[in-house]
Amino acid sequence: MNKLSLAALILAALPLAAMADDYQTATPPSGTAANNGGWSGSGEFGFASARGNSRSENANAKLGLSQENELWKNNFYLNGLRSKGNVDVEDGNGNTVDKFTTTANRYDTGASVGYKFDPRSYVVTAARYEHDDFGANLWQGIVSIGYGYIALKNERAELSFEIGPGFKRYQAANSTREVADPANPGATISESYKPDAQSEVVGRGLINAKYRLTDNTALEDTLLVEAGSKNQYYQNDIGLSVSMTRKMALKVGYQIRYNSNTQPGTVSTDKLMTTNLVYNF
Repeated sequence: MNKLSLAALILAALPLAAMADDYQTATPPSGTAANNGGWSGSGEFGFASARGNSRSENANAKLGLSQENELWKNNFYLNGLRSKGNVDVEDGNGNTVDKFTTTANRYDTGASVGYKFDPRSYVVTAARYEHDDFGANLWQGIVSIGYGYIALKNERAELSFEIGPGFKRYQAANSTREVADPANPGATISESYKPDAQSEVVGRGLINAKYRLTDNTALEDTLLVEAGSKNQYYQNDIGLSVSMTRKMALKVGYQIRYNSNTQPGTVSTDKLMTTNLVYNF
């Protein structure tokens, strides 16, 4: 098991030691976040392994921290995804062989710091960085500043918006191109090449919605848009969580990521379904 999987497994296992104390109510007591400056957080972990006629391993982990009080609306997160499986590859002799290899390796981190003008309006600065060995872009990073507005916030529902300009830099995935064959004039061969990194001014938009269906069931959806003249990036995360105790929950999540500008051999849309154990703190 790789280091990311091991670290995430430890993170997910920590709450089990305190489960007996938590199994009193599925709803956290009111005022908990207010007592520590508005801070709250959660950790998620999911792992699956198959052996036999097929071999596969996949793990994903998420860590999020947030703060909201009279002056600040802040968020910080770190996510990781890694998978291995059997794939057909060509060996040095041109033969197709079955190989157990990495099929997904991605991590992303980000933060936003918002200063409130009043209970609903705030100015926000945000930064995000992502690395993906198998995505349309090898890496991408953005910094932005904008305006945020909390349209709705009560015990059952929450809806907020953020919009503003940003600066983005990204490296497209490696690709292949046809070049002249030096050993055979008039013929071409394929070679791998690394495209130049791109920079552009983008518009950033974020919509964050939460709705508590029951006392122990909640639905969350977050839409992120980073649109520029060269590339448009969209990411939507929707999740349904069911609390088992005050701190423990099970969560089913579905993520869609879209890049408009891709290289040959890569697709625009990535989809990810997860079923995770969640620890709220």
